[in-house]
Amino acid sequence: MMKRIFGFLLSVVIIAGTVLPGFSVSADAVTEKPYLSLGADLTASEKEKVLELLGVDEDDLGEYTVGTVTNEEEHDYLDDYVSASVIGSRALSSVLVVTEDEGNGIDVETSNITYCTSGMYRNALATAGISDATIKVAGPFNITGTAALVGVMKAYEAMTGEEISEESKDAATNELVATGEIAGSLGDYDKAEQLFALIKEKVVSENLDSEEEIMDAIEDACKELEVTLSDDDKQLIKDLMQKISDLDLDANQLKEQAKEIYQKLSDMGIDITSESFWQKVKNVINSIIDGIMGLLS
Repeated sequence: MMKRIFGFLLSVVIIAGTVLPGFSVSADAVTEKPYLSLGADLTASEKEKVLELLGVDEDDLGEYTVGTVTNEEEHDYLDDYVSASVIGSRALSSVLVVTEDEGNGIDVETSNITYCTSGMYRNALATAGISDATIKVAGPFNITGTAALVGVMKAYEAMTGEEISEESKDAATNELVATGEIAGSLGDYDKAEQLFALIKEKVVSENLDSEEEIMDAIEDACKELEVTLSDDDKQLIKDLMQKISDLDLDANQLKEQAKEIYQKLSDMGIDITSESFWQKVKNVINSIIDGIMGLLS
C-alpha cells in the first residue's frame, strides 16, 4: 500500500511539473553559484582591489551571488571578544565562498589579513558546522580579518539554505579570537592552531562537559604539544570548550573539515583517533537511546 501511495504521489509531481506553469524544478534551481560577500563600506577603488585579490572580474559578477556584511553585523558578533576600536567603523572584510564535493574539507586562502591565519579560519568554521568549501578572504589593505568570519557564515547560510545556530556562530567567533590571543602568548600561530584543534577533538570525541574534564584535556594537550600556558590562558580555553561541548559536533567531521591541521598532529605522533573501550560503549548506547526516542516521538 505504501509503495502504491508513493508511486501515485510521484506521478502527480511528474505530471504537474510537465503541465502546470510555474511548477517545475530546473537544474538552475539547485545549482549553487559561488557566493561573494563584500564589506558594505568599501569604496569603489577598494572594491576593485578586493575583487582582484579574490580573482573575480567585476564584469562577471552576474555569475556570483553577491551579498554584503555591514559594520553593525560585525559588531553584533565580535563586540564580546575584541574591542570596538579593532573592529572599526567600516566593514571592509570580503570573502568568496565556493562549495565543494563531500570529503574535500575546508580550504582557506587569505590576502591582506594580518591577524587570522588560514588554520584559524578552518578551525573556527569547522566549529560553526561549515563543511566542504573553498574560501578566499581579502582586505583592500592590511586588516585583522576577524570580521570576515561573519561574511563566511552569512554566505554559507545563503548558499546551502542551512541556518547556523547562534550558539555555533558565537562559539566559532570566540574560537577565532581566542586562538589569536593564545598565539600571541605562545609566539607561534601554528602551535596555537594545533592546540585548539587537539583540545576540541578530545572534548567532542570523549563527550567532556565538566570543568574538571575539560581542564584535564587542556593539560594533556599542553603536555603533548610541549607548550606552557598561564592560568588565564587556560581559563580562556576552558570557557570556549564548555561552549563547544554543548554543540552537536562530530569528531570525525571536525577532522575531515580541518584535515590539514589534524594531519600535522598525526605526523607529530599525536594520537587523535583513539577512544577508550568504555567511551565506545557509551557512544553506542547513546545512539541506541537516541534512535528509540526518535521512533517514540
